[in-house]
Amino acid sequence: MKRILIALLTLGNVAIAQNNSHAFIDTIKAFQTNYINTHEVVKGEDRKYLQFFAPDETYKVLASFEKLNDVQGFGMPTSTKMMQQYFKYGRITFKINDRICHLFVYQSKDLMNTKDYANYLFIPFTDATNGVETYEGGKYIDLTTQDIKNNTLEVDFNKAYNPYCCYVAGYSCPIPPKENALEVSILAGEKKYTKPVH
Repeated sequence: MKRILIALLTLGNVAIAQNNSHAFIDTIKAFQTNYINTHEVVKGEDRKYLQFFAPDETYKVLASFEKLNDVQGFGMPTSTKMMQQYFKYGRITFKINDRICHLFVYQSKDLMNTKDYANYLFIPFTDATNGVETYEGGKYIDLTTQDIKNNTLEVDFNKAYNPYCCYVAGYSCPIPPKENALEVSILAGEKKYTKPVH
């Protein structure tokens, strides 16, 4: 009887895990579909060239968060040589493929003074896939201060997206600072834009 109960509990746990995995995949696919359908720069037939890695829960991490007291801020370079003012809001630590990784979380000085984006946080980063599977200029992740709970921050790289300057020139896109260069490959989120150049 004991063995039967253990077997039933094991099967139940497997079923729960499978259901959770399917729910995660469905959530990411819905995110990708909405991203494509509402893209502000890539329009119409060109949207078929927006590509993503398959959803992978490996790249959804629960990071420890360390708040930083940056009152001075700094100028983050952009693709148009303009400088945008940011503060280092915090630093996160997490593990990807058995590698300890760190990223800085930034807060825009301009957006801090707006009603709708006062709590907006920004993680621009590069990783080992840039220039191969992904855009050479790196990718972005958007979060808010409310996402930080008990000094932890859930970061889902499956929702990482390309800067607008990946698609067309003229946008002033923040360039990820060298301190946010990951040595690991992040095989998640948006891939390189695949529209052929004529």
